[in-house]
Amino acid sequence: MRISDLDILIVPGLGGSGPDHWQNRWGQKLSTARLVTQADWERPRREPWVSNILREIDASTRPVVLIGHSLGALAAASALAEHGRAGQGGGKVKAAFLVAPPDLSAAGLASFPIDSAFKEKAPQAALQVPGVLVASRSDPFADWAFAERLADVWALDLADAGDAGHINAESGHGPWPEGLMRLAGLFAKI
Repeated sequence: MRISDLDILIVPGLGGSGPDHWQNRWGQKLSTARLVTQADWERPRREPWVSNILREIDASTRPVVLIGHSLGALAAASALAEHGRAGQGGGKVKAAFLVAPPDLSAAGLASFPIDSAFKEKAPQAALQVPGVLVASRSDPFADWAFAERLADVWALDLADAGDAGHINAESGHGPWPEGLMRLAGLFAKI
């Protein structure tokens, strides 16, 4: 499918995405992309976050691709799982591109005020759409073994970003052209 045939929903994680983050850059460059906004970026609550994503899916007029980063990847996967179970959105979601989903058991996240329901209600089955989980071997919020397990459970292709940190602006991934190339590969599958 061509980008112009899709609604691309970009789902930032904890704190939102700053202006130099690849998500904001992609949101500006991809004509059919929009960022899913949340009422509280600093104290994320699972139910409102997932509900906002489902609302955006329902409001979409074209097939949807979900792009999520960090906690936004986990929220997007949760919304996709609920979308499939509840039959919401009329089967609009055609693919998922999930980057650096965090292991909410990781010690590095203990100080963040993240709703425990994100972990308790995380999808435990295949997401039922083509997708890619992009992970780094040096992500401070998820080790490689966690990414492998998650990609397996969600039945997504696992893309190795190497030693790329948390794959955000702070780790040098502002424009992230390699990510756009991987995304183009996913578009070719739908």
